[in-house]
Amino acid sequence: MFYPERFSNLPAHVWPRLRALLDVHKGGGPLIQMTIGEPKHAFPAWITDVITENAAGFNSYPPNDGSPELKAAIAGWIKQRYGIEMSGDTEVMALNGTREGLYNAVVALCPETKNGQKPAILMPNPFYQVYMIGAISGASDPVMVNATRETGHLPDFSTVPEETLKRTTAVYICSPANPQGAVADRAYWTELIALAEKYDFKIFADECYSEIYRDTPPVGAMQVADELGADRNRIVMFHSLSKRSNLPGLRSGFVASGPDTMREIKQLRNYAGAPLPLPLQQAAAAAWNDEAHVIENRALYQEKFDMADRIFGNVAGYASPEAGFFLWLPVENDEDAAVKLWRETGVKVLPGGYLAQDTDGENPGDKYIRVALVAPKEETERGLQLIRDCLYAD
Repeated sequence: MFYPERFSNLPAHVWPRLRALLDVHKGGGPLIQMTIGEPKHAFPAWITDVITENAAGFNSYPPNDGSPELKAAIAGWIKQRYGIEMSGDTEVMALNGTREGLYNAVVALCPETKNGQKPAILMPNPFYQVYMIGAISGASDPVMVNATRETGHLPDFSTVPEETLKRTTAVYICSPANPQGAVADRAYWTELIALAEKYDFKIFADECYSEIYRDTPPVGAMQVADELGADRNRIVMFHSLSKRSNLPGLRSGFVASGPDTMREIKQLRNYAGAPLPLPLQQAAAAAWNDEAHVIENRALYQEKFDMADRIFGNVAGYASPEAGFFLWLPVENDEDAAVKLWRETGVKVLPGGYLAQDTDGENPGDKYIRVALVAPKEETERGLQLIRDCLYAD
């Protein structure tokens, strides 16, 4: 029996690798889980009420692109957050989680060849793993562009060789960045949009961490594109309720772009989509329409940012994250550090190299561990202090 090589030859996924690394050892204390970015703050209590009130909707097929109420709520949130008008009917589509949209973007939007060559899809390194699989599924070459301390933990796409840029059809970029917490400012977006216009590629802006920040709301890709008068169809932005509203299990996100781009995305969705059940769409609409719970959630993370700065402020190489909910802590060896932590303290973290690929014989993540700040405050503080004492004691 034969299977496609493009999937059978994939590197091992993050979580099986982590289990293989740690499960052969006994933990050195009660488990403190700091590996996965699964929000643990309470979601709004009224979400359950909305689902219950609309439970009859489980008896109907849900609207494929999103209910009118959900699309209107998303368009309203975009207006409130970024100051730009987008049509809920032609420029917005609900997603069953942003991962669905990020994966399908290449298949829906990227041509089979460009300038007579196999297409290239650029992405940061480290990166959210779906970017690479999306590129491979779309018969494109995933091209990793290192995001390091020297580049401000954001990829500098202008350093990509011109022969690669000429066959580039899209760029994935995450801001605020997972795992480093770096934020693309107006200058960064302006330069990237100019590069996209010069070499005619799209920008897939993964902004699902945009509402977890310290002081200043991160500027958005579409926001800058509108300020520049750039073609909206070139920018494809993705957002989610998972982090913003502590609703990872709701699986509700959205994609927004110009009407031409959205037409192509919707066409693929017509054949291969899995729309969110209608009661969950109603709950999502209610969440997008409310900011009070988001402000409360953000305040909890701001306390954790301050906590991390206090605990790791004197650690050489520590970079305080601008946004998101991860720490990207420097270590000598990522796997050794993760095993040491687990065996001696019971704290589980993710080796940074598992989120990256080797480029030129080096992995830009293997000198870091990723630490998720998603647990309640007391547990997070205990975990961070154990990490500090175990790995960075003087």
